[in-house]
Amino acid sequence: MKKKIIILTAVIFTAVTIIVINYSTTNSQSEAKYVGVNTCVGACHKTESQGSQLSIWQNSKHSEAYTVLQSARADSIATARGSSTPAVETQECLKCHTITDADPGKIEETFDIKQGVQCETCHGAGSEYKKLSIMKDKQKAMDAGLIIHTEKSCFLYRMS
Repeated sequence: MKKKIIILTAVIFTAVTIIVINYSTTNSQSEAKYVGVNTCVGACHKTESQGSQLSIWQNSKHSEAYTVLQSARADSIATARGSSTPAVETQECLKCHTITDADPGKIEETFDIKQGVQCETCHGAGSEYKKLSIMKDKQKAMDAGLIIHTEKSCFLYRMS
């Protein structure tokens, strides 16, 4: 009799655990927020063993994307495209040079728009997957919202 109770308890515990994990993952994807590059690299993604992503990003045009909008050249491009506002205030420009199309409620105070095209621009809002170690379990991070691209598809620096 004790053996049946132990087995039944184990089965119920396992089922409840699976339900909670599935609910948590589904819920976290819809509640994910943009946390910003400083949070993404706070403890991860900056060492050589982790791929030195921070320095790669800092030395890329992505990190300068917002700054570019503050130039006279950017203003002239915005004007040529029909904008009556400076490039740094033009939604058509901002949507590619920052994350501005996200729901404002999904942007954490740690996110700094002036840092341009950041990790989450391509990899999705990171508040949920930042808790997971991608090095240990990439699939869990992807289940929590991490987007992994297999092809280069960005056209940001083709503008002339």
